[in-house]
Order: sequence, then structure tokens, then C-alpha cells
Amino acid sequence: MESLILVVKGFFIGVANVIPGVSGGTIALILGIYEKLISTIGNIYKNLKENILFLLPIVIGMGLSIVTTSKVVSYSYNNFPLPTLMFFVGLVCGGIPMLVKNVKGKKENKQLSSYIILILTFLSVIFMASYKFIFSINSEVSFASMNIGSFLILFVIGIIASATMVIPGISGSLVLMILGYYYPIIETINGLFKGDFLHNALILGVFGIGVVVGIVLISKLLELLFKNYKTKTYFGVLGFVFASVLAIPLSACFELNSIIFNIEHIIISLVMLVIGTTISYKLGDK
Repeated sequence: MESLILVVKGFFIGVANVIPGVSGGTIALILGIYEKLISTIGNIYKNLKENILFLLPIVIGMGLSIVTTSKVVSYSYNNFPLPTLMFFVGLVCGGIPMLVKNVKGKKENKQLSSYIILILTFLSVIFMASYKFIFSINSEVSFASMNIGSFLILFVIGIIASATMVIPGISGSLVLMILGYYYPIIETINGLFKGDFLHNALILGVFGIGVVVGIVLISKLLELLFKNYKTKTYFGVLGFVFASVLAIPLSACFELNSIIFNIEHIIISLVMLVIGTTISYKLGDK
């Protein structure tokens, strides 16, 4: 029964990692397994059998959710881009109050360094979302033709995405969206058993290895940061989240050729914004 519960929790964490704006780390916090998850990953070789028995059901649940949810996200984005984007923005906005609670009333609130950290993380996200426009780069990410350099970049992208997947308040899928890799990877997952299976499996395998390596490497760092610099770390998280409200639509503008703007789409988009905000806020408030 305990393993089944972990599978279910892993499923919800996986769903969070698929949806841009929702943090898998936040969901793990809400479900009460975040600290043990980070500690287990960071100390995987201590009590190896026990750690594997804890992690395996979670990984299975995450895998099931990623395979199933990716199709829904891909369909919604391709057919209803504006409402889908606004739902993602709402998910980000709804999580802000929970993050603010982690720094409210702390002595670091009066330290200039905390706000410098917030500004730097904010600007770094805005830069990632708009670098194609800044440097007049119009090329889209494509896995059609891959070489050693492309696979190396994909491996590094996996490390970057995994690092953000486990940090509360930061969405790994949002980072992938900003970097232009989110939808190509989603399409590769959806088309795994269609077309060239070996090519798609190799792409997902390299990305997956990067994710695993990144999670292991970042876990130790997270333990140190949240133990010794918890409030300042959350200031950095807040900078990322505030910037995400702008980064999601900004990065998507470079991905989509056209977004329909009319009264119906705007009304539906506003409704989706409210729904996304409400869902995220309720989850964070529990």
C-alpha cells in the first residue's frame, strides 16, 4: 500500500513537471515527501536498497504521468495556444503567495543582497526568454538532424531542467519552454512509437541521462542552500517566478507563428488565467 501511495504521489509530481509554471518540487512539498526525496537522492549510496525502494515507485509514477499528460498539453497548446498560455501564467501567479510566506518577516528582508539575488534571477529569466530576439536568432530547436554537439547540448539541457525540477517554486518544464526545448521534447515523447523509434529513444535517453545526473548533483547543493541560506534562496526563487509571468508569453511568441486574438479567445483566456491561479493557490495553501 505504501508503494502504491508513492506511485500516486510520483504521478502528481510528474504532472507538475510536464506543465510549465508548476513546480515538481512544490508538489513534493505539498505531498510531504520533499525533504526525504532530496535527502535520499543526495545520499543514494547510503542504505542503497532502502533508498531504491523509496525512489522506484515515485519514478514509476512520474514516468506514467509524463507519457500520458504530454499528449494533453501538446494538443491544448497546438489548438488553443492563447488560453493554454494564460492557464500556465495563472499557475505561476497562484504559487507566488506561498513563496512570499517563506521570506515574509525574515531579517534578510532588510538586506540589500537578498534583493540583488532577486533582481539577478529575474533578469536572467527574461534574458533566456528573449535571447533569440536580442541576437536575431530565428532558428527553432529541431531533433530531425542530430550530431555529437547537438546531443551534448541536449545532455546539458537535461541537467539544467532537472536542477529546476526539484527546486520548490521553479518549473523545470518552464525552463525548457524558455530555452525552446519544451515542445520538441513533448512531441518526441508523443511520437516515441511513431516513425524512427531508435532516433526518438536516443534523444529521450540522452536527455533522461542529463536529468538524472542533474538531479543527483543539485540535491547536495539544495541541502546546503536551504539549510544555511533558506531565505536568500527563496528570494532567488521569487525572482525566477516573477519573471516567469512575463517569460511564458514572451518565449511562446517566438515559438508560435500566430496567436488568434478576438473577443472569444480573450474571454476564455481570462477564465483560464483565473482557473490556473486558483488551482495553484489552493495547492500551495494546503
